[in-house]
Amino acid sequence: MKKIEAIIRPEKLDDVKHALAEKGFIGLNIVGVTGRGVQKGIVHAGRSGQAYSVDMLPKVKLETVVGDTDVDQVVKTIQQAAWTGNIGDGKIFVLPVETAIRVRTGERGDVAV
Repeated sequence: MKKIEAIIRPEKLDDVKHALAEKGFIGLNIVGVTGRGVQKGIVHAGRSGQAYSVDMLPKVKLETVVGDTDVDQVVKTIQQAAWTGNIGDGKIFVLPVETAIRVRTGERGDVAV
């Protein structure tokens, strides 16, 4: 099993959720995060005409756990649905998961996901 974490633009969340659901991947968690990467923030012009910098931008972290055979399909789906072609589109991380346990039944492994 693998845990997929994707940091994406908040406005792309619905697109990503719908794309994953269409492929049968329903289970996920969403967390609002603030961060920066290569983009290093943005510069705004204030009312007085003076520029100010915002170096930490709002993003959304999507987390899901899938079987090893589904990783490539989930990553590709997220990447396509979250893409705008502009800097700040996000990152996708794939991490190993040792086991998963369903609290209600005690089931372990892939069946618990």
